[in-house]
Formats: sequence, C-alpha cells, structure tokens
Amino acid sequence: MPPLRETVRAHGLSASKALGQNFLFDEQLLDRVAALPGDLDGQTVFEVGPGPGGLTRALLRAGARVIAVERDDRCLPLLGELSEAFDGQLQVVADDAMAIDADRQAGGPYHIVANLPYNVGTALFTRWLEPASWPPLWLSLTLMFQLEVAERIVAPVGTNAYGRLSVLAQWRSTARIAMKVHRSAFTPPPKVMSAIVHVVPAEQPAGVNPKILSQLTEKGFGQRRKMLRQSLKGMAGAVEALDELDIDPTRRAETVSVAEWVALARTLS
Repeated sequence: MPPLRETVRAHGLSASKALGQNFLFDEQLLDRVAALPGDLDGQTVFEVGPGPGGLTRALLRAGARVIAVERDDRCLPLLGELSEAFDGQLQVVADDAMAIDADRQAGGPYHIVANLPYNVGTALFTRWLEPASWPPLWLSLTLMFQLEVAERIVAPVGTNAYGRLSVLAQWRSTARIAMKVHRSAFTPPPKVMSAIVHVVPAEQPAGVNPKILSQLTEKGFGQRRKMLRQSLKGMAGAVEALDELDIDPTRRAETVSVAEWVALARTLS
C-alpha cells in the first residue's frame, strides 16, 4: 500500500468537521495504538469511524480481523482498496455506529479499538459499559478521546473531573490513560489534546442492576451542584436508601465514591 497521506490526497479526501473527523497519518503512532490491546494476531477487532483507514492499517498489520463501521461514503473507496490488499481480514460496514450491535457483528469475543469521532464518542462508550450481561463479549476497549473526557473516565472521587463517566467506567472495569496524543499529530489539528483510554472488564459486584446504577448516576451528576436529597428525589426509594446506608443526604454527587454508588444501586436493586 502507498503511504496513507498519498492515498488520501489521490482521492481528494479531507476531514469532515460535521462528522467529527481528524485524520492520523503517523504510522509509528498508529502501530503503538494497535499494540495496546496486546497480541491481536487472529483476533477480531471492531473499529468505529476508520475514515481513510490509518488505524485500520495498523490493526491489519498486527494480524487482526477488523470489522470497520464507517458512515462517510467518501471513505469507502479507500477502505475497499485496503480490503483488497489484506484479503479476507477486513469487513467494511457502511453504516452509523450508533445503529450497529457490535456483539452481533463480531459474533464472538472481540476487542474494540477506535479513534472515536468526537461527536459520538461518549455515547458509544457508555453503551459499551452498560450491558446487562457481564463480563461483556468485548475483551478490551482502546479508545481515543479528548484529553478532558479521558481524564473524566479515570478520575478519582472528590476531584473536579470525577463524574458519571468515572463511576460507569470504574465500578466493574479497570480504566487507565494509556497514551496522550498531541493535537499536532492530527490533520486538521483539533483545538484540544487527545488521549487513549484502555479499559478491561473486572469482576462485577454482586446484586447490582446496571440500569439502576446508570439511572442513579444520571440523576446525581445531572444536577451535580445540588445536594443528593434534591438530585435523587425523583428516583423512587433513593433518598430513603441514603438514610439506610448512612450517606449524608446533604453531600453532593462528586463526593460519593464508586463503592457508595454501587451500594446505593444494590439497595435499590
């Protein structure tokens, strides 16, 4: 394959701001990203928003079988060329990732690796964290976010970045910032720095309904400056559960640890 930058230029392709696209051309950097999940030889990888296929190339070079979901029709010819070059390794799905069931597409254990479009990244991430069945079918998540979002995912209780994403990412999985990526690595450069978050499933606490935890954190952090007795009062039994667990109802959501949110959800489950 010719260098990606040359291929993009030959096709007259430019990043779409409306689709939240920023292209990565540094192949060494992309190979480092593809190495984060571990040995991918013969493994299935689900990729969202491959664009012209920079990260896709790195995953294919690592030996992965890649299912790439791309909604931008302009990118499909480039991905088609890539599919021909790596015969049998790449399946391109021309669709919106928000409408795709990754488990069904993969058909078995798989990794998710993606330079997520900024405009849908958080929505997809929370969806992957919330399946009722645990451990999930995915083995790991290796995802590029804005640095601010990545810091929220790994934030400890009591910090400004701690919020709903922190709880959802940490209550039954382990999340870390694996790599920071300077804005200058992208074309065009975004206004903010980026980071790659690596998440692996952990053991789920017993007796907790994930939907209940999701609802609790949505209400609690949706009005994070309010006291818990105010932000949670619309959820049946939540304020009474605070008393039962001896959690001061005048506290605010950012002071409630992951373990305390889990205990609340368990009581309401």
